[in-house]
Amino acid sequence: MTVDMWEAAARMFEPVKAKWATPGEMARATNPKTVQTPALDLIDKALVEAFNTPDSRLIVCMAPQEGKSVRVANDFPIWALTQNPDLRIVTASYAQNLANRNGRAIRNRITSTPEIDLRIANDNGAVHEWTLEGHQGGVLSVGIGAGVTGRPADMMIIDDPIKDRKEADSETYRDNVWDWWTDAASARLAPGAPVIVILTRWHQDDLAGRLMERDKEAGWKILNIPAQADHRPEKGETDPLGRKPGEFMVSARGRTLKQWLMRKATAGARTWASLYQGRPSPESGGVFPAEWARYSQPLWIDQGNGVMHVPGIGRDDHELIQSWDLAFKDTKSSDYVVGQVWLRIGVNAYLLDMVRARLNFTATCNAIEAMSKKWPQSLAKLVEDKANGPAVINALQQRIFGLIPIEPEGSKYARASAISPLAESRNIVLPDPELLPNVEELVEEAKNFPNSAHDDTIDALSQAINRLLLMPLLNQGRLIEPDVYDEYNAQGWSISPV
Repeated sequence: MTVDMWEAAARMFEPVKAKWATPGEMARATNPKTVQTPALDLIDKALVEAFNTPDSRLIVCMAPQEGKSVRVANDFPIWALTQNPDLRIVTASYAQNLANRNGRAIRNRITSTPEIDLRIANDNGAVHEWTLEGHQGGVLSVGIGAGVTGRPADMMIIDDPIKDRKEADSETYRDNVWDWWTDAASARLAPGAPVIVILTRWHQDDLAGRLMERDKEAGWKILNIPAQADHRPEKGETDPLGRKPGEFMVSARGRTLKQWLMRKATAGARTWASLYQGRPSPESGGVFPAEWARYSQPLWIDQGNGVMHVPGIGRDDHELIQSWDLAFKDTKSSDYVVGQVWLRIGVNAYLLDMVRARLNFTATCNAIEAMSKKWPQSLAKLVEDKANGPAVINALQQRIFGLIPIEPEGSKYARASAISPLAESRNIVLPDPELLPNVEELVEEAKNFPNSAHDDTIDALSQAINRLLLMPLLNQGRLIEPDVYDEYNAQGWSISPV
């Protein structure tokens, strides 16, 4: 039977019968060190869909050191070549040396694993550029910024385009990455070529952020797998892995719950939100300022028995209150219970203490009792009259005085906007993290508000500031008398009259 030249050419580029259904299946069959997790199962599914969808665009975000780069930048291109050995693949990383390392790892894996059934061409086997014997397919590995002129790509994989926080915070570097994508890399894509970007998020304006914002018509699909399930079922937000709120991912590195908690505490709020949750904060919030007024010396005296004493309480220009935002009752909500202690000195309000945790009803009551014992001068305890608020007040009113139900007026955004000028004018003052480490959780929520995953600290904040600084019955605008400052400064504080 005679086969004409066009049919022969078509057969040359026809994909071979798949030996493995997914990159993960291939990895487990050819690499005994492979650890498969539910997160990697989800990535496998997204990769196969992207591979089989012409002109697909996929962004995968996941915590560092959990197997995403090995799966996407190593297993996936090998698997793709077993599907179609004529596939010309371009892989890119933040630096050429990392790109070379990735190219070498792919090449070595092929040459050392007979089951993969691919062979590197003898005359074209450099670590950064090689082809398969008898085929046009192969891998070109480049660093971000390197030229790819004349190198068509049937598939492109961009793995970690930003190296670290320093590069991420540099607008110049972010611009360089974007220019490389728009001017060089995207211009080399063959018709139908899929593009996969795999990264740890460092900055809201990183490559993933710009693609989502500036290249919407391309139809980028976003797969963000946070290290810890952090969603709000009552708002229709679900976890991609189907986890319960607060549950950590199954770690490819074998991290235990204790180790995850240690990593979260060590990372800090900003790094945890960006690198581990895939939600980098904007440099400046839409409602609140990027930089808050701060104080660095405690405004209280630790009496050594777990009780804090605040000088000046009882004077007209001083007031100490608690503000509580509670979780929804009778649901397994991912909302946090937040309790804050605020001190008003004249026209300024200072955050002294804060608890932010997922608590059930009993634990919530215990937290309010503990805060009241720690700060006995905080007579007024504002409790939002929603969620568990009414039930908590009913349960505690025989044991704790000063519980005041507060019916919120207007939307969360309206309440926050009402107090935002006071944050801009620096009448709202936050402690340095050395005094209150979890204050950074408030700062992160404020940066993203109203689009943050949670806004419970903002609810408690706006409730307190409305009471302390906005309500005209609280001597709004009075200055502090000099002898009050003398009392503070005698204790070693540095406070000046407004």
